[in-house]
Amino acid sequence: MTREVVLQAALDHFHTGALRETLARRVSYRTESQHPQQMAYLNEEMIPYLTALGFSCQVVANPEAGKSPFLLARRLEADAAFTLLTYGHGDVVPGDEENWRSGLNPWELSVEGNRWYGRGTADNKGQHSINLAALALVLKARNGRLGYNVKMILEMGEEIGSPGLETVCQQYRDWLAADLFIASDGPRVTASRPTLFLGSRGVFNFTLRVTLRDGAHHSGNWGGLLSNPGIRLAHAIASLVDDNGRILLPALLPPPLSASIRHHLSDLALGNAPGDPQIAPQWGEPGLSAAEKLYGWNTLETLAITSGNPEKPAHAIPPTALAHCHMRYVPGSDVDNFADHIRQHLGQQGFHDVDVVAPVNCFKATRIDPDDLWVGWSLDSIRRSIGKEAAVLPNFGGGLPNACFLDTFDVPTLWLPHSYPACSQHAPDEHLLADVACEALQIMTGLYWDLAEQGREVMLDRQG
Repeated sequence: MTREVVLQAALDHFHTGALRETLARRVSYRTESQHPQQMAYLNEEMIPYLTALGFSCQVVANPEAGKSPFLLARRLEADAAFTLLTYGHGDVVPGDEENWRSGLNPWELSVEGNRWYGRGTADNKGQHSINLAALALVLKARNGRLGYNVKMILEMGEEIGSPGLETVCQQYRDWLAADLFIASDGPRVTASRPTLFLGSRGVFNFTLRVTLRDGAHHSGNWGGLLSNPGIRLAHAIASLVDDNGRILLPALLPPPLSASIRHHLSDLALGNAPGDPQIAPQWGEPGLSAAEKLYGWNTLETLAITSGNPEKPAHAIPPTALAHCHMRYVPGSDVDNFADHIRQHLGQQGFHDVDVVAPVNCFKATRIDPDDLWVGWSLDSIRRSIGKEAAVLPNFGGGLPNACFLDTFDVPTLWLPHSYPACSQHAPDEHLLADVACEALQIMTGLYWDLAEQGREVMLDRQG
């Protein structure tokens, strides 16, 4: 069988409705992250499916008490040239049934034109279902022989921060050892443009807290005499980031953008798709394009801020103020010392009454070299499959547990998202676009086929 024939088989598979039927079945499992004991998705759906493809499977308990288990699977071939590692997550955010549009149910796949509605269609059941369907097509086309091994991690807690994932990767490092990582999560740059990203920005959460006294005091009796924690907190935040979102503390900034990163981001236009919010061109670091701000720079955001009772404000000076903040940061940032830098800065600015509490680095920033041979190989494969030039993001703008794979297994990480920015991920009316799913099935089929044909040579070329 030829590459062209297997790509046609991918189109046929999509148009018969087989992918849609598989996804409908998987969407029906209520796999909300907050209910870790729900094992049916693994035992009834994924293990039988993977076993039929020749995988051996094992369910591994989460090392964190009360958290969801992991499904580890691998398909080994004698004399395999190399090993591919892939990943997905079967958990979803809460269904939020009452807020979906009339006629839609998060646990039933509904088709309306180009949209497939249902919880998990975009994040992440739809994406790993596309990848596994493509793998099955290539296996069939090659008479059950790929010439490489495939290993998989499927977790059920990604939406609550992937508890236990890093520990499991460490514990099963030898069992899961690989040479290359390919997976899918997150959105494309736009629905019409295939996208390849090579890591993710990190997430650093922290809280700023001002506690000045035990209780509130009448503003008519004490206004002008007592410090107001809300005002103190507002000025403390303003010393860290200006009124246009530019970070003012140099220690929180990343290294300058490299020429390679600027090159890969130079042709990306953001915020032009239907439903996208309007970008504020003056917001963020001056002198950078929108793509450079999002994928190549650090941001500091205030997520929530309170002082007093916003629902029932009283004519009183409140005793406390609280702001939940976080940073998205790129590799090369001094994240290990972010909290100390902020504390030192606030002290130097006279904000000794502002405490930095609960700092935590949720996701480590990662990326591989955009000039890695696997990147060029992937772009060529995508071009041959669908005739489009893929966008290359040095890292995804959001957070993913990529460090578990890049650092633990020391492998190049390639992410090919099959969703798009306006998919209502984590919101009511989540959906997958049918035309994107069809295109993604062709892309992944071509990639798995090309790995069989060219993977050994790319491995040798990278080794010099």
